[in-house]
Amino acid sequence: MPIPNPAALEFLQTRRSRPAKTLGLPVPSREALMPLLIAAARTPDHGKLEPWRFIVLEKEALTRLSKTVQARGEGLALDPEQVEKGRSQFDQGQLAVVVVEVQKPSEKIPALEQTYSAGAVCIGLLNAAQAAGWGANWLSGWPAHDRGFMAEGLGLADHERIAGIIHIGTETAAPPERPRPDIESITTWQSH
Repeated sequence: MPIPNPAALEFLQTRRSRPAKTLGLPVPSREALMPLLIAAARTPDHGKLEPWRFIVLEKEALTRLSKTVQARGEGLALDPEQVEKGRSQFDQGQLAVVVVEVQKPSEKIPALEQTYSAGAVCIGLLNAAQAAGWGANWLSGWPAHDRGFMAEGLGLADHERIAGIIHIGTETAAPPERPRPDIESITTWQSH
């Protein structure tokens, strides 16, 4: 018989991301962040490739990256509103963890499975942060998909890309509940 963990199940069924702009100080210390990273790394990883790594962005790094986003957006001739939206998570953030997908050569493990594993790390970190009492939000935005930003801002190699940017801090405002999927309408049962 399985041994249920009702508290964990209730947490997963009721968890709610907190908007990054509402996350303030304090943020986790390096010592407090390590258990969250350890929890996130306990993710499905077919072949034990560890096709991901972490970059922790503290306030000064976020400020630097905000300027990089501004320069990249202008260089790409993006609309000023789009540039500002890309900058905002770096301007407003206090601490963020970039989950970097690291594609590794493998004859057995398809690249897509490595991508899925990196995505699982993102949700694992989001859940670990919230389970530890922090507010957290998984963001991306156009800078996270821009090769120039990845290389210039974060030093990513060609075989690496941003899977997600997880902002973590003290929750200053709780968002209202939003509609959730109708599980009955998206679930198909097959018995044979």
